[in-house]
Amino acid sequence: MMKKNKKLKFWLLGIAAFLIAVVFCLWPTQYYIEAPGEAFQISKYVKSTRKPNPNFYLVTVSERPAVMIDYLTSFFRAGDSRYSKTELMGTSSSAEYNQMQQYYMETSQNNAIYYAAKKAKVPYRQEFLGVYVMEVMKNSTFKNKLKVGDILVSVNDRKFSSSQDLIKYVSSLKHKKVQIAVIRGKKHLTFSGKTVKLSGTNRYGIGIQLVDHTKVVTDPAVKIDAGDIGGPSAGLMFTLECYQLFTGKNLSAKKIAGTGTIDSDGKVGMIGGVDKKVIAASRQGMRVFFAPTDQPEGVKKNETNYAEAVRTAKKIHTKMKIVPVACFEDALNYLEK
Repeated sequence: MMKKNKKLKFWLLGIAAFLIAVVFCLWPTQYYIEAPGEAFQISKYVKSTRKPNPNFYLVTVSERPAVMIDYLTSFFRAGDSRYSKTELMGTSSSAEYNQMQQYYMETSQNNAIYYAAKKAKVPYRQEFLGVYVMEVMKNSTFKNKLKVGDILVSVNDRKFSSSQDLIKYVSSLKHKKVQIAVIRGKKHLTFSGKTVKLSGTNRYGIGIQLVDHTKVVTDPAVKIDAGDIGGPSAGLMFTLECYQLFTGKNLSAKKIAGTGTIDSDGKVGMIGGVDKKVIAASRQGMRVFFAPTDQPEGVKKNETNYAEAVRTAKKIHTKMKIVPVACFEDALNYLEK
């Protein structure tokens, strides 16, 4: 009888230890893991009456909440990085962060269509519809009034043709009362407040971070729908795909990936996670990877996307060629040579 009790006790202890180990491994942490994602054919997301080129790819970075086992094993996986929720999202909630990424993606797509149409010299028209509110600063008098995702359409009943015009007008008001009109879902709302001095500057504003809300109409028509992929980093590759559609040119017969934002003047901007994108692109057999040389203030030359991409390529011994780009024309010239 004692032997049976000992055996039962042993099994119960084993089961308990197993359950504790499982709970420990699956215990949520306060961290997120950023890891190499995937390369996706841009042609799947671009709709037009003309046939898109299937050889251009955007590359993603995987972001996920880390359970304990994922967090611990991430130290042994090439390319994985760990960030606290605050480091990744700031003061935004997960829902607000994801929403902001979608707005950045929308702006990226519109800039891509606009610049590609302009470069290809096809008919186009860009309409400025307002600005998306991306964040409300702590010192803003509109704190707890505005929400992330609100579309600001006018200030003091004045509408604008660009976000630059809006910023210039508000800056000229100094410390004065202002009334702003926003669209929130299907509601049209107005709020009153005062302009505030913006931190680290001598300028005044209403204390928000913003991104343009525009609409671009072209002939032939082009529409981009990237689904749940967010962020602005596919701007360059979207522009290349749209340019091909507008011109009818076939710019590449081999797999081309790349990254970088695009603005309305064709400048390619710096992005995050380029090391992870190089790894993901190499894994999926890309032949060329475009990397931005953009060097914002405070960024050293060896800290640019291009420098990091070159280091990563050497580290993983890829045959994929890393090509530096400062603007759309750099990528286009490389493909046309």
